[in-house]
Amino acid sequence: MRPVPSILVLAAGRATRMRGADKLLEEIDGTPLILRAVRAALRAAPEVVVTLPPASPRRAWLADAPVRIVEVDGPMSASLAAGIAAVTRDAATVHLADMPGIGAPELSAMAAAWTRADAPILRATAADGTPGQPVTFARSLFPELAALIGDVGARAVIARHGAHPVALPARAALTDLDTPEDWAAWRAMRRAADSKPPNS
Repeated sequence: MRPVPSILVLAAGRATRMRGADKLLEEIDGTPLILRAVRAALRAAPEVVVTLPPASPRRAWLADAPVRIVEVDGPMSASLAAGIAAVTRDAATVHLADMPGIGAPELSAMAAAWTRADAPILRATAADGTPGQPVTFARSLFPELAALIGDVGARAVIARHGAHPVALPARAALTDLDTPEDWAAWRAMRRAADSKPPNS
């Protein structure tokens, strides 16, 4: 069995589509999304690295968290490269901080799948098999991740090597919250689900 991977929480984006608000400081059940993501990662991995923009107010929420913080000013590829460089273990699960459906159970499922598999990349999918996030990469691929350019993430690396799918519940692997409209729709859906009778 392979050891449990580190988790790299990508949280250095500027959230420009939020039109002035910071999506990672939006609260879910009273907890900012950035703190929620990091707490979930800490429950699922022995090492957590978090990328943040320089001088970000997000950092104050992580002051007591036992994580390695890397400040990055640049596109997603820069955040990925800087974060990967700080990982000390043999693999890293790259987790986007703006995905509210990815909690400790989902990250732990990814970690457990990694220990049992032998593929160099594992990718979370929705329950119906649609590819999503997070994605786990073997250390052998870290140089390729570090060489990426622009704001396209690791799609080229995944396309080159393929990925073993790991199905997560419902649409957890697909739901990200980038705009005020995304947040409003997600909260409305959550309220509707919470108001349903248990046996409906």
